[in-house]
Amino acid sequence: MQRIGEALSRFTRRYLPDSFIFAILLTLVVYVMGLVFTDHGPYQLVLDWYGGFWNLLAFGMQMTLILVTGYALANTPSVRRGLQRLADWPRSAGQAVALVAFMTGLLGLINYGLSLVAGALLAIEVGRSCSRRGIKVHFPLLVAAGYIGLMIWHNGLSGSAPLTVNTPGHFLEKQMGLLPLTETLFRPFNVVVALVLLFLSPWIMARMHPSDGEVVEIPAGLAGGAGEGTAATAEPPLAPGAGRPGVEITPAERLEHSRILTGLIVLAGVVYIISAFGQKGLAALDINMVVFIFLILGMLLHGTPIRYAQAIAEGVRSASGVILQFPFYAGIMGIMTGSGLVAVIANWFVAISTPLTFPFWIFVSAGLVNLAVPSGGGQWAVQGPIVIQAAQALNLDLGKAVMAVAFGDELTNMIQPFWALPLLGMTGLRAGQILGYTAVVMLVAFAVMALGLVFLP
Repeated sequence: MQRIGEALSRFTRRYLPDSFIFAILLTLVVYVMGLVFTDHGPYQLVLDWYGGFWNLLAFGMQMTLILVTGYALANTPSVRRGLQRLADWPRSAGQAVALVAFMTGLLGLINYGLSLVAGALLAIEVGRSCSRRGIKVHFPLLVAAGYIGLMIWHNGLSGSAPLTVNTPGHFLEKQMGLLPLTETLFRPFNVVVALVLLFLSPWIMARMHPSDGEVVEIPAGLAGGAGEGTAATAEPPLAPGAGRPGVEITPAERLEHSRILTGLIVLAGVVYIISAFGQKGLAALDINMVVFIFLILGMLLHGTPIRYAQAIAEGVRSASGVILQFPFYAGIMGIMTGSGLVAVIANWFVAISTPLTFPFWIFVSAGLVNLAVPSGGGQWAVQGPIVIQAAQALNLDLGKAVMAVAFGDELTNMIQPFWALPLLGMTGLRAGQILGYTAVVMLVAFAVMALGLVFLP
């Protein structure tokens, strides 16, 4: 396992370019596929590309906010102490990697947004702890472990496809009605697959740890808590008048350091959060709620408005990849949907399916589509109608059809850097440094998911 992981890691480090270059190359590949497999010409495909280019602005802002608010939250003393206690548990490099993978996977089953930021923060803190204690742990592998939650998130409580078809008024309700979660998330095949991957993935990741001579430890900037593009702790601003005896404290400074202003906003936020969860339960935990919780907690723990504003300003530097690349992925999705290419790909696999193999081939097709449409909700919107129509024509299990799309969507996240952008931004690594390791886990997960879909009820 160690040799396989290191071989794939060397390959991706050598041949997988920066994630922005990957987005450009993927744009060109999808454009050529549109020319070959659809009736849209060169100019029409450019229109499709631009037509989708700005469709992820709201989502991109959500991802930017979850990154910078998570960054600011990590820079509070109380959160750092909590992470440090957890990070001090491992007594070996393998245990360190396994801890990060397990915790990230567990959080992924609760909420993918929480897993995105927590995976990066925990990887950094475990790397720091191991460095302090003289444990040589391979930092790229730690960060790869922090990405595992995005491979099992669609099995969990924030899964876009199963939640969508369980929501009154969803876009396919006239075609298929409502599908309760007992037919999707809480089916035996999904529960078994989720639990197997939750416990198997940390073991695989730990087994891939390289020998001491190959170890790349956490960079000095991250290890010491300072440096650009890290979850480092900046020096808090001085209190009004501190270090300036005899100098008048201005009204502006008093406002900037006012705990009363912070307290009023935090109070309003807490009231809303309690109300939302009281009315909706865990269904309230969508991506906006995760950002809101991070923001309110960050303000509370930083204490003053100016400290929180400065922490956010530091965090924005880590969000450059998200800001730049999301429009390009939106453009790719525009080509896929506008030209009908996504329907062409899905129909290839429907055409070769039998009642037994239908879930498997839908799973495979969803994995391929996810490389170009790496948004769970977006993918269900474009692939869902085709899959449901085919399942009904063959009189097959709609719950498995939905989860087959979900499995494929999450599986190939492990070789697609789109969702890793926040993680890479916070840790300062390149996609090629982690995707070789996650690709190994993906291969094992492919077998687990395929067997579960085909043979379990």
